[in-house]
Amino acid sequence: MVNPSQTSASSAQGGTDESGETELSWPLTTWQGWHRFATTDPPAPPRPGDPPRSTEERLAYHSAFVTIRTPAIHTLAAQVRTLMILGRHQQTTARPSLIVTGPAAAGKTTALLNVGRTCHLAHIRKNPAPPGSAHAVVPVAYVLVPPGATAKTLVTEFARYLGIPITARMTQTQITDAVCHTYTQAGIQFVLFDEIHRLNPRTTTGARTADLIKDLSERLPATFVYAGINVTDTRLFSGTRGAQLAGRATLVHCGPLPARHGKREPFRDVITDIENALDLEHHTPCTLPRHASYLDQRTAGRIGSLTRLIRQAAITAIYDGTERITEAALDAVRLDHLAETHHRPRRSR
Repeated sequence: MVNPSQTSASSAQGGTDESGETELSWPLTTWQGWHRFATTDPPAPPRPGDPPRSTEERLAYHSAFVTIRTPAIHTLAAQVRTLMILGRHQQTTARPSLIVTGPAAAGKTTALLNVGRTCHLAHIRKNPAPPGSAHAVVPVAYVLVPPGATAKTLVTEFARYLGIPITARMTQTQITDAVCHTYTQAGIQFVLFDEIHRLNPRTTTGARTADLIKDLSERLPATFVYAGINVTDTRLFSGTRGAQLAGRATLVHCGPLPARHGKREPFRDVITDIENALDLEHHTPCTLPRHASYLDQRTAGRIGSLTRLIRQAAITAIYDGTERITEAALDAVRLDHLAETHHRPRRSR
């Protein structure tokens, strides 16, 4: 297994690991990449009294941008906290799990990563590595289901995350045993499992892969959180295997943000949060919430399309020197194909 403490040191110094690779070259699906993501301070909006940022700094800021706390993120965080406590001492069967589902561009992966980062930081604060320890605390794993996944390629992804050595001659069972042993020794508490919709348990390959996931969830002392596009509409919930998953997992739906929910206006609230995070010199406060109806029609209430639209408009405003976002500026932005094809508003003239 990789030595996370070496990763931490090289990250802090902006250096390289023992193989000579820079820390920034590690993907999020490796411990090094996840550790960098989880422990790097996220972008922060400008605060009153701060010195003005340079043009390049503001362009970089709007490119990365802040994570907007959507209702789905709040729900997921609360559910994760409860289920981790519920399953803490469970030994004989798989712990309760969560599935984050919804349409494309609804913020599923963003919610997943945000909660994962929160759990990572909370765990290492409560359980710091002992002084002089050779290994840092490893509380979270992030795994993507590869396209056309087989049971062996999927468990290999689990092994790759912690740098577990794998040879071509190793069987799936040998790799699985190595993963379960190493993950348990490393203290993994929380497994983030993204792109779950790529699995099809109705095929022979998919069924074996689904069985592997069930095996891992029962053998690892960790809470599993899955994310995928419209999971309930796929075959993951059908048949015997689907019933087992449905009987253990709680659904968290990441759908379009509603205009109204009781006395609240979630879509307008999110627009306000995004606007408050902008770093533009001449933007007039409360401009964007006044265009909530237009923005809802333009993006179908999807947080991914909404943040992309406003960030692109902000970057354009910096480039052209206007330093403000208007409806005309928003209308000039070309959005993702789904939004442009199905949700382009009819403009009155």
